Amino acid sequence: MLAVIPARGGSKGLPGKNIKELNGKPLIAYTVEAAVKAEGIDRVVVTTDDIKIAETARRFGAEIPFLRNPSLAGDSSLAVDVYLDVVERLGGGCRENPFMVLLPTAPFRTSRQIDEAIQTFRGKNARTLVSVTPAETPAGWYMGISRDGILMPRNYGAANEICSNRQMNEPDYIPNGAIYILDYQLLKYERTYYCNKTVPYVMDRNSSVDIDTIEDFEYAEYLAEKMFRQQE
Repeated sequence: MLAVIPARGGSKGLPGKNIKELNGKPLIAYTVEAAVKAEGIDRVVVTTDDIKIAETARRFGAEIPFLRNPSLAGDSSLAVDVYLDVVERLGGGCRENPFMVLLPTAPFRTSRQIDEAIQTFRGKNARTLVSVTPAETPAGWYMGISRDGILMPRNYGAANEICSNRQMNEPDYIPNGAIYILDYQLLKYERTYYCNKTVPYVMDRNSSVDIDTIEDFEYAEYLAEKMFRQQE
């Protein structure tokens, strides 16, 4: 299976995050290495507009067959269009086969998890797969504030859920951005990752860390150092 790693150069939340060193290694290297080591992945392609990111990713084993068009690297660029661009430019049988997307901001997803996701996808004869993690807060607990300052339930869950104990609620899950298996036709013509044959791959919270801000990065550093100490 083809693995696509999207890594643009611009990032307002944390400038330069894709090659920022996390515990002595560029952030993107964690994802590239996991993809390269996964048995179910036979090609790892990074799409980027940034030469430094390209050089770094290539050093750790990824292909960079072309640089991304700047029109697909802005703050308003849509991920769907980036993935379609990669598949279409690679050509061959890429449009007919499912492909995986691995965001470089999720450094703790492992090659084992990548392979398990592929096995889940194939075992359930799915069309797409999205990795998820248990939500920390039940959807029924979410509140909004009206224009006149009144606290109101969002009604995302059952009406009585806000008054129930957390332990009594059915678990909710949120996409964690670590692993997607996508379908070119669904992406191109319906512009979605989801359909009636989308299956989940559930991941623990530490593996689901997604880095967008400096606070996220500092927490990831803490986890990386902790993992390193446990391996000693």
